[in-house]
Amino acid sequence: MSMLRTCHLLVLMLCVSAIEDFDWTKNDHGSFYYGVFPTGFSWGAGGSAYQTEGAWNVDGKGMSIWDAFAHKKGKIFLNDTGDFSCEGYHKVKDDISLMKDMNLKHYRFSISWPRILPTGIKNENINEKGIRYYDDLINKLLENKITPIVTLYHWDLPQILEEKYRGWQNASMVNLFNDFANLCFERFGNRVRHWITFNNPWSIAVEGYETGEHAPGLKLRGVGAYKAAHHIIKAHAKVWHTYDTQWRNKQKGLVGISLSGDWGEPVDISNQRDIEAAERYVQFYMGWFATPLFNGDYPQVMKDYIGRKSAQQGLGASRLPVFTAQEKSYIRGTCDFLGIGHFTTRYITQKNYPSGRGNSYFTDRDLAELVDPRWPDPGSEWLYSVPWGFRRLLNFVKKQYGNPMIYVTENGVSEKMMCTDLCDDWRMQYFKDYINEMLKAIKDGVNIKAYTAWSLLDKFEWDEGYSERFGLYYVDFRDKNKPRYPKASVQYYKSIISSNGFPNQRELESWKGKAIETCSSSNQLLAAGKSNTSHYSEELGGAKTKTNCYFIQSLTGILFVLPLQLEDCPRKIRNLQES
Repeated sequence: MSMLRTCHLLVLMLCVSAIEDFDWTKNDHGSFYYGVFPTGFSWGAGGSAYQTEGAWNVDGKGMSIWDAFAHKKGKIFLNDTGDFSCEGYHKVKDDISLMKDMNLKHYRFSISWPRILPTGIKNENINEKGIRYYDDLINKLLENKITPIVTLYHWDLPQILEEKYRGWQNASMVNLFNDFANLCFERFGNRVRHWITFNNPWSIAVEGYETGEHAPGLKLRGVGAYKAAHHIIKAHAKVWHTYDTQWRNKQKGLVGISLSGDWGEPVDISNQRDIEAAERYVQFYMGWFATPLFNGDYPQVMKDYIGRKSAQQGLGASRLPVFTAQEKSYIRGTCDFLGIGHFTTRYITQKNYPSGRGNSYFTDRDLAELVDPRWPDPGSEWLYSVPWGFRRLLNFVKKQYGNPMIYVTENGVSEKMMCTDLCDDWRMQYFKDYINEMLKAIKDGVNIKAYTAWSLLDKFEWDEGYSERFGLYYVDFRDKNKPRYPKASVQYYKSIISSNGFPNQRELESWKGKAIETCSSSNQLLAAGKSNTSHYSEELGGAKTKTNCYFIQSLTGILFVLPLQLEDCPRKIRNLQES
C-alpha cells in the first residue's frame, strides 16, 4: 500500500510540474500523416443501455429517470422515448454479428442499474433476468473474441432513488452506487477486465441538475451541478477502492472513468486573457473531474472563480463544495485509465459576467464560446468538425496529468436528418481526420491504447430523440423489427481497422470506392421498404416528397424541415442562421 501511495504521489508531482509545459501559442495543424498504430491497439464501437436496449419494462426491469423523463410530454423532440429504441435487448446475436463483421476488438456498453436492481438497492431485489441478459451479452462477445468494456453508469439512475433521495443531490448515492458496482464486479468481473464508472459526468451534472435539459430535469442553477459532481467524484473513488481491495487481485481488471471534453482554443493565441479563458474552459469541463482524480482536488481556477463570485453574491461559503483532507487523499490516484469522449472544438475568449446576473455554472467561467463558420457542420447544432482540436486535447491531457493511459471512449459525428441515402461521406471524412489526429498524438508520445467509434447503431439521442443519427449502422425505427443497414462509414472504418491506420494514399483512395459500393447496396434494400420519414412531414405540416429526405435544424427554438432533392441528401447541412 505504501508503494502504491508513493506511485500516486509521484504521478501528482509529475502532473504539477507538467502543467506549465503545454504551449497554448503553438498550434501546428500540419498535413495528413500516413502511418499505422502500435501493435495491439484496440479498435471498437459503443452504445449505452437506455439508448439501444429498449425493453424498458420487460423481465422485471425497474423504471429509470430517463423512462420517467421521456414519458413527460415536451421533454424530448417529437415526444420520442427509448421504450423500444433499437430493441437491442432482443437482438444481441444479430448485433454481435455486425461487430464481428467489422473486426472490432472491443465493444463498449453500459449496464442498466434498474434492469438488475429495480429499486436501485442491492439488498431489496436483484433481478436475475437482468443479470442473465448481461451474462449472455458478455459471453457472446467473448465467444467472438470481442473484449467487453463495461460502463456502470450511463445516465439511467433508478427512478425510485431520484424520488426518494433526489438522486445525485444526495450523498447517500455514494454508497448505493458502490453496492450496485460491487454486485457487477461479483457477477461479471470474472469475464470483464475493463470497467468505466461514469460516462460523461459533466452532462449528468450540468444538463441534469443545472439546465434541466436531461433527466431528471432539475434547474438548480449555480449549485445543483456542483453538488451532483461532488457526489459523483466521491462515488467513483469509492468504487475504485472497492475494486482495488476486494477484486483486483482475483480479476486483474482496470477501473477508469469516461470524461467528455471539447477542446477550447484561444481566439487569439497571442492574447494572454484569451489563453487563460481557454484553459478555464477546459478546466471547468474535463478538469472539473479529472483534476480531483489525479491530483486530489478541484482545479484551482474553479475554486478561485466560483469562490469569488459566491462572495460577491453575499454567500457565506463557495457554491463549489470542499473536499476534506482525508477525502483528497482518498480520491487522488483513483484512475487506472482515463476514458476520453471527444467530438468538437470551440474558440474561447474572455467575457466578464457580473455576479449580479445570478448563479450559473456558465457565468461562473467568465468566457464566451465561438465557432468558425467555415468549420464543417453536419447538422447537430453543437457538433462542428475540427480535427486538430482532438490532438490538442490529447496533448493537454498528457501534460496536465502525467501522460495517463487513455482509452478514447467516444468519438463520432451525427447528422440531423432523416434520409434514405446512406452514403455518409461526411462521417467517413470525420473518422479519417479525427483518427489521423489521434495517430499524430500517439506520435507526440500520448499514451493512447484504444479507440471507440460512437456509435455502432443509430439510437435514441436523449432530448433530441431520433432526429440525430450517430450510427455506423442505420436503424429503421419505423419498422417494428428495427432492421440495421450498413452506411458507407462501416466499410470505411473496417478498412482503417484492417490496416491498423493509414498505410498510404493509394489505399485510402480505394477505401472510399469500396464504401460507396456498400451504401449503394444498403440504399436499394432500404428503398424497397416503407418510407421511414414521411411521418415527420405529416406531423410537422410539411408536404410529402417522393424523395422522403429531410434535413432538420433547430435554431433558437424554431424547427426547420427542408425537403431536398435526393442528390443533395449526403451534402453537409447549410448554416440556416440566414434563413
